[in-house]
Amino acid sequence: MDVLERIDQQVKQHPVVIYMKGTPQFPQCGFSMRAAAALQECGVPFDYVNILDDQEILQNLPRYADWPTFPQIYIDGELVGGCDITVELHQKGELKALMEAACAKAAP
Repeated sequence: MDVLERIDQQVKQHPVVIYMKGTPQFPQCGFSMRAAAALQECGVPFDYVNILDDQEILQNLPRYADWPTFPQIYIDGELVGGCDITVELHQKGELKALMEAACAKAAP
């Protein structure tokens, strides 16, 4: 499977997914740490992909949604943005609602 197809499958399969350096428990950069913390504070389950463990994704994810930086957060199959946008949405109280709606939509 082509790497862009793999990314597309991950984005569509998971209601909320963050592509980050490291893991939510052990982030490997400050931007990933802040974005993952914002997601965690919402109390809504989310998935993650450690881009440092998959060089193909690391090299090709910027092409997927034409977004050059990491982390990248996708909710309901759409790119929300990176760290700054995610943290801002959380501070405004909007992130949790987006995550809950995506999870509810994906529930069987």
